[in-house]
Amino acid sequence: MPIIRLETFIAASAERCFDLCRDVGAHIASTGATNERVAAGKASGLLSEGDEITWEATHLGVRQRLTARVVRYDRPRVLVDVMVRGAFAAFTHTHEFEACPGGTVMRDTFDYSAPLGLLGRVADVLFLERYMRRFLTERTRTLKVLAERG
Repeated sequence: MPIIRLETFIAASAERCFDLCRDVGAHIASTGATNERVAAGKASGLLSEGDEITWEATHLGVRQRLTARVVRYDRPRVLVDVMVRGAFAAFTHTHEFEACPGGTVMRDTFDYSAPLGLLGRVADVLFLERYMRRFLTERTRTLKVLAERG
């Protein structure tokens, strides 16, 4: 299972960063390139433990749906969501926030398994991991801008 790790300093409080991470509107704003929208579940506001949301988006030219559930919620330190249904064989996305002088260090860990067995593993090596890293990096960049905007 590939694991993508990102670490970003944000000049904002851990509480603000945490809340933006679980804000449905901020998620939509941070995924503009894939035209994400809520297909089912909480359509606005802040997600909490136990919440499920189905996203519809275009990834790699294919319109798809993915349902995720928040399985761990420890404000403002950790938020973990897992895929319930979707294109991956599995994924766990852990968002960690550590207060530090002048702001917060946000750590994203995306632990996933590509679908389709051996074919999925080949796709992962050829393009999927790079695609997911770019997607998550852009999302992180947008959250940083939103958080620092105040």
